Amino acid sequence: MKYQSNCKTIRVRSRGFTIIELLIVMAILGMLAVMVAPNLFNQASGARRDAALSQISAIGSALDTHRLDVGSYPDELEGLMVNTTDRSTWNGPYLNNNVPRDPWGNEYQYSSTGRTYTLFSFGADGRAGGEDDDADISR
Repeated sequence: MKYQSNCKTIRVRSRGFTIIELLIVMAILGMLAVMVAPNLFNQASGARRDAALSQISAIGSALDTHRLDVGSYPDELEGLMVNTTDRSTWNGPYLNNNVPRDPWGNEYQYSSTGRTYTLFSFGADGRAGGEDDDADISR
């Protein structure tokens, strides 16, 4: 017994993208990137500023707690982590981790008279003064 195969070859024509179509898609993506990128960068700098304000607030709360316990603000921010006063009323450490750096990697600027303190960040440029992202940040 002979079996006959009735297989028809179906030829499917696959069509790829042309160079023109690819160039149009790339041009559209480029235009979208040009419009969206500046907004993303502005949000990133605003987020760093917000993070600095949040850290300054947290450090300020720790400083206030230190003052309630000891009776004065520490001479340096390290006084929040280590008892530099030799007073038994020190109940620290007052921060969960070490004293953080600002979002740009610089140390926070701190000074104290014992009764008052100043705490701020120099901003993105790491220098006093400045405008916009380079402006000093304090609460």
